Amino acid sequence: MKKTLTPKYLAGVIAGLVMTTGAAQADTWRYAFEEALTDVQGVYATKFKEEIEKNSDHEIELFPYGTLGESADIMEQAQAGILQFVDQSPGFTGAVIPEAQVFFVPYLLPNDAEHLGEFFKTSKAINEDFKALYADHGLELLTMFPEGKVAMTTQEPVTSPADLDGVKVRVMSNPLLVETYKAFGATPTPLPWGEVYGGLQTNIIQGQENPAFFIESTKMYEVTDYITYTGHSNFTTAVMANKDFYDGLSDEDKAVIQSATDVAFDYILDYQDGLDEESIAKVKEAKPEMSVTVLTEEQRAPFKAAAKQVEAKFIEMTGDSGKAILEQMKADLEAVMQ
Repeated sequence: MKKTLTPKYLAGVIAGLVMTTGAAQADTWRYAFEEALTDVQGVYATKFKEEIEKNSDHEIELFPYGTLGESADIMEQAQAGILQFVDQSPGFTGAVIPEAQVFFVPYLLPNDAEHLGEFFKTSKAINEDFKALYADHGLELLTMFPEGKVAMTTQEPVTSPADLDGVKVRVMSNPLLVETYKAFGATPTPLPWGEVYGGLQTNIIQGQENPAFFIESTKMYEVTDYITYTGHSNFTTAVMANKDFYDGLSDEDKAVIQSATDVAFDYILDYQDGLDEESIAKVKEAKPEMSVTVLTEEQRAPFKAAAKQVEAKFIEMTGDSGKAILEQMKADLEAVMQ
C-alpha cells in the first residue's frame, strides 16, 4: 500500500533533516564583553576564541564594548539567547544577582596576585555556589577572574575619606558600590560608562574608579589629575554562557568550551603580570604631571574602618544567602592565604 505523504508527515521529515544537517555543520557563536579588544576582557575573549576554533569546527564572533550597547544590553541579549557568551562584571550583574555584589565588599580580596589567582581558581563560592545562583537566571557561569587593582582618578588629591567630602564619584549601577563610596565620604553617582569622560570634562562628576590599564586605554587621565590606590578592591569579571544554549550542547562541545575557559584563565593571569606598572608608565609618559599615590597602611586605616559598615550593608541587602556566600568566600580566601 502506498503511503500518503501528509503535510504533518512532511513537516516531520523536513525538521529531522534540518536537525541532522545542523548537527553536522559548524556554528558561529556570539560573544560580547564590556571592554575594547585590546583590554583585559578582550584579550581573554581573543584567547578563548582561538582555543575554540583550534579545537572544534565552531567559530566565535567577538563584540567589544559599544558594538551591541551598554552592559545592561549585552546581559539582556545573553539571557534572551541572542548572544551565546557574555563577559560582565558582577558590578552590573549585582542588579540581577544581589549576592554577586560581594566582590564590592571593600578590602575582602587580597592584593597579592598569586593568592588572588589561586582563590579564583579554587574557590567553592565561585565555582559551586555562584554557578547555582547564575543558573537560576538562565546563565551558565564559566569562570570569574580578576582584572587588576582598582584605583581612583580624581581632580584633587585623596589621602583620607575627608578628601572625598562632596566629591561626585562615578560608580556602576551597583547598590553596594554606592554604599562603599558613601562610607568613604564621597557622593556616589551612577552613570553609564559612555558618559564618564564627558562628565569629568564638564565637572558633572569629579572622580571614577577602574584598574590602571582601563584608565590608560580610555584616557581618563586626560580629565583627572590624581590616581590613588586605596587598596580597597580588585576589579572582577565573569564569563557566562546562555544556559539553554549550553545545556543543549553535546558533551564534546561542553568539553571544548571548558578547556578554552581554563586555558584563557591561565593566559589572562599571566598577561596581567606587570600590566599595572606598564599602564601607569604609559599614563606618566602621556601626562608627566599626573600624580600617582599608593596609600600607606596608616592612610588606609580609616577607609578600612568605613568598610565594616559596607559589609554589614551587604548582609542586610542579601540576607542569609548573601551571608553564606560571604562566609564561604572568607573561608576560601583563608585557605589560599595559608
